[in-house]
Parts: sequence; structure tokens; C-alpha cells
Amino acid sequence: MSQNTALAVTAGVVGGIATIVFLNVSGLLIWAAFIGLACFFLSGGDQKALQSTIVTNVFGSILAWVSALVLLNVGLGASLPTGVWAGIVVGVVIVVIVLAATVPLLASIPGTVLGFAATFAFLLQTPDMMSTQELTSMSLNNAVIGVSVSLVIGAILGYVIGRITGMIAKPAPAS
Repeated sequence: MSQNTALAVTAGVVGGIATIVFLNVSGLLIWAAFIGLACFFLSGGDQKALQSTIVTNVFGSILAWVSALVLLNVGLGASLPTGVWAGIVVGVVIVVIVLAATVPLLASIPGTVLGFAATFAFLLQTPDMMSTQELTSMSLNNAVIGVSVSLVIGAILGYVIGRITGMIAKPAPAS
């Protein structure tokens, strides 16, 4: 079986099973898992990519979580025009993301941004989760927990897909 066919079959089977599981476990987010999976392959699809993806996706999710808590609990937003306080908070986070990338474990700026964006996507699409009570709960409804767990599972699924593909694909003939 060619590398591409092996990858297609493996990704299809694993992706289908993951979707069934995720859609039957409350709090897990299949779309976030697919972001983690894609980030894994974009980062190189190897052991180093697995580590980088997990660390930077979770770091980005933590930054989004902290940002949400700041937006909800620091009173500057009430005295500024709509969106300005959010823009300031996001601007500061972007500075933190880029400066943190000088640390080798946090070097993947795209991985961090994807974790940040996924967490805010969850919060903006489920506004009832954008509360201090939900953001400090110890459940999958807490954005940093639910999104991070889903991203990590997605990265691991990417690793599994890569390993299985490597086992079932025939090496390309030498030219």
C-alpha cells in the first residue's frame, strides 16, 4: 500500500472512531482534537512535533483562559469603548507569545496561536462558558480544561496515525 493510501485509510478510520467517541463524551471537542491533529502534522509529524504541539497548544489555551479571566474581572473594560479592552488584552498576549517563543519548548508560535484561538472560539461560541464561575470550575466545561484535553488527544491521535501509517505503508521503490 502506498504511503498516501496508508495515510488516507489510517486517518479515515482513526478520525471516524475519534468522532464517534468525542460526540458521545460530554465536554470533549472533536473540532479542537482535529486542530491538535493538524498542528502535529504541520509541526513535522514526529516525536518532537508531538511534544511541541502539546506544549504550545496548551500554553496558548492557558493564555486565552487568563485573558478571559482578565477581561471579566479587571474593570478597565467598562471605561473604554467596546472592544478596546479586548484589543489591549489580545495585543499584550501576542507580545507574550512572541517573546515566549525564545524558549525552545515554546518556539512554535503557530502552535500557541492555535491553542489560544481554539480556546477563544469555544468561549465565543458558548457564551455561557465565558463566566468566572465556569472558567474556574474543575470540569471539561472550563475552557482551558476541555479545549486543552481535546487538543492533546488530537495531537496523540496524529502521532498514532503516523505510527500506524508507517507500519502498513510499503516503502517507495528506489529509483
